Amino acid sequence: MDAKAEPGGTVPRRILVVGCAGSGKSTLARALGARYELPVIHLDSHFWTPGWVALDREPWRAVCRELAAGDAWVMDGNYGSSLDIRLPRADLIVFPDLPPALCLARALRRRWRFRATGRPDRAPGCPERIEWQFLRYIGGYRRRHRGRLLAAIARYAPDTPLVRLRTRRQVREFGRVVSPVA
Repeated sequence: MDAKAEPGGTVPRRILVVGCAGSGKSTLARALGARYELPVIHLDSHFWTPGWVALDREPWRAVCRELAAGDAWVMDGNYGSSLDIRLPRADLIVFPDLPPALCLARALRRRWRFRATGRPDRAPGCPERIEWQFLRYIGGYRRRHRGRLLAAIARYAPDTPLVRLRTRRQVREFGRVVSPVA
């Protein structure tokens, strides 16, 4: 992908970053937001309320409709129950599709890094944590969730450009390409 424009010369205004936990979605979203001067929306900070209490389905979908209605954004997060709302609005989809072992290692490293301060892309009252269920989700992402994500992309955004990053090197290079120009 060209760092300045999509094919045809247009700058993406609504970029959706999806993928497994620990794949670098939030980092890529921040880089894309800075590069294209777009507001960054971390869905985790909208889905969770203090104490890790999730929004119910319909209020969550209403939040997603409101967020996706914006003219310009970079949005990171999976949340399959709202892909039908978010995918059709995206001008570009970025999918870091990394090996589960790497995502697990990154999630554990992230937990350690933010053990005292909390992550900036989290909702207040939701400290970084690692639970067995979360680790199982990451370990089984490719088997259980990736196919559903790709099917949703094919169904709701078949003509939207998709950047699929399959290695750490591709993610790093893509991040450099979209990083703000000094």
